Amino acid sequence: MLRKLLSIKPISIDAGVLLLRLFSVFLMVYGWDKFINFEEKSSYWPNPFHIGSVATLVLTIVAELVCPVFIILGFYTRIALVPAMINMIMAILIGHTGQPFMEREHAFSFLIPFVVIFLNGPGRYSMDAIIRK
Repeated sequence: MLRKLLSIKPISIDAGVLLLRLFSVFLMVYGWDKFINFEEKSSYWPNPFHIGSVATLVLTIVAELVCPVFIILGFYTRIALVPAMINMIMAILIGHTGQPFMEREHAFSFLIPFVVIFLNGPGRYSMDAIIRK
């Protein structure tokens, strides 16, 4: 047992990726808040792509509320990760600009696992693995 704990070999990469995917449920809390407070937030939401604050907020809600569902299920995972990662990068660079690092920490906390999942794939415990057998 101790030998296995001290080993550098992974115990289960697939289980690790599943846990990272499940972490996406926490992003949904932020997406849900934006969804239920849509009217209020749309009046001041940043517009970095010059498509309007409302459209930008809708894209943010999709990235924070819809994409995590796909990520958790492991369904078209890498495709779902792209908007989620772009959203986190925009939050870091634009949404929280001028704020201290601690205000940007949440976006970094989501971005890093998303990049890891993107690089490793959804793993064996995913709908992608079931569909593509």
